[in-house]
Amino acid sequence: MDLWQLQIFCKVVDLKSFSRAGRAVHLSQPTVSSHIKDLEDHFGCRLIDRLAKEALPTKAGQLLYRYAKKMISLRDETESALAAFKGEIKGCLDIGGSTIPGAFILPAIIGAFTARYPDVNISLSIADTRQIIDGILSGELELGVVGAASSDPGIFQRRLVEDTMCLVVPAGHRWFSKKHLTAKQLFDEPFIIRESGSGTLKSIQNSFAEAGLRFNDLKVVARIGSTEALRQGIKSGMGVSILSAVAVADDVAAGNLQALTIDGLNLKRDFYLTHHRHRSLSPLCQAFIEFIGSRMPE
Repeated sequence: MDLWQLQIFCKVVDLKSFSRAGRAVHLSQPTVSSHIKDLEDHFGCRLIDRLAKEALPTKAGQLLYRYAKKMISLRDETESALAAFKGEIKGCLDIGGSTIPGAFILPAIIGAFTARYPDVNISLSIADTRQIIDGILSGELELGVVGAASSDPGIFQRRLVEDTMCLVVPAGHRWFSKKHLTAKQLFDEPFIIRESGSGTLKSIQNSFAEAGLRFNDLKVVARIGSTEALRQGIKSGMGVSILSAVAVADDVAAGNLQALTIDGLNLKRDFYLTHHRHRSLSPLCQAFIEFIGSRMPE
């Protein structure tokens, strides 16, 4: 067993395919299969189930995946630390972003950072807030930007930037020409919400509670697992929802959606820079945090 084999194994699990993993690491499918077989022989158990359309980890494979990600992360951290010792900024950094910062804030920052430091490779995982925090706690991710505060004692957060949410309705809706409405008007309208674990959902629930309103009294017609799918649901007439203004800016400009404020409901929230409270940050991660800070408004 070596780190290269573990990296190939993780790539198979991530991509659910031997052939896609091979293309990602520039190896043939038979070579990838050979490395996985070597690992299975080493551990004496099957690690990957080869199903008709995808490759999925067994229970043993899931256990190995968690440890393999930690070992790969430690390797990257070691390389980053030695590079920093020599006055260089280089290496690999695994970070996460919840849906809005992952799609609309972090890509531009990562692009600018890697343009300045071409020897850096950053892997960005986009998931809901709970999944990003779990990734930081497990050691799979070193840093995250999420849309909700965490009460977990192992997590450290600081405010990064403020976000404004709004009620979003589709073209042709009776509210499309309005600029604002009252919160009570929402309760008779079909409403779409994000899935449990979403920072957006948690922020909306907090806003309703602060205004003395019962979020559970909304006529929820669907729970949808991504902002993009929710946005398409609104456009198709499934219902209305509350989303980050930045996520619908293009559709609002094109006249496909309208963004409204809601009287009596505070829809501002913060995005939080998030990392493990008790783990030392790699020099590369510290450099990236400083870079983010230099690009955020005061």
